[in-house]
Amino acid sequence: MAFGTDRKYMTRTQSEAAEIDVGLRQYMLRVYNYMASGLALTGIVAMLVASNETMTQLIFGTPLKWVVMLAPLGFVFFMSFKIETMKASTAQTLFWVFAALMGASLASVFLVFTGESVARTFFITAAAFAGLSLWGYTTKKNLSAFGTFLVMGLIGLMIAMVVNIFLQSAMMQFVISAAGVLIFAGLTAYDTQRIKEMYWHLDGGEVAVKKAVMGALTLYLDFINLFTFLLQFLGVRRDE
Repeated sequence: MAFGTDRKYMTRTQSEAAEIDVGLRQYMLRVYNYMASGLALTGIVAMLVASNETMTQLIFGTPLKWVVMLAPLGFVFFMSFKIETMKASTAQTLFWVFAALMGASLASVFLVFTGESVARTFFITAAAFAGLSLWGYTTKKNLSAFGTFLVMGLIGLMIAMVVNIFLQSAMMQFVISAAGVLIFAGLTAYDTQRIKEMYWHLDGGEVAVKKAVMGALTLYLDFINLFTFLLQFLGVRRDE
């Protein structure tokens, strides 16, 4: 009799675990879909701006370039601080606007580097990102301590980038780019694990969507930064 009760209990437990597993996969798929759609929008806007001389001159030939360059950063901070109080639809809209602004900002990439080298670097970044994110999703190792180290490295990287604006050192730029690749490669794995752990199967629709949007934003930023730092090594400049 006890055996039958235990068997019934295990069946129910396994069923609940299976439902959670399915929910987690759907949640992560939503995160990656948002991220991929954001990257696609960024790429389309970047190419459209880069191919239009009037738009290029308007954005990069006037003080408007500072608005375009700094606006995405403002969106990230705003969404991070206000995500809990805003509606899911608002979070989605802000994400798309952010991706479009990033596209306008990254149009300069097509002006500086050849299209072939940009495409090559993008696919290399995509392959590296996929591998790192998969490892972060599947590993049983807790990456929390690793993440703390990476965040400290990111702060140092940002300080070094600001300093090099004034120094204009080629050697320092090389070190910054190399460090950037390593830091954002690590962050890709760490953030994937953190986003996975944010999932809770009892989240309501609004909360689930907002979590997915913020997860997508995080991975989007990891991808874009990994891409731009790799481009410093793999990109072929048009003036060469």
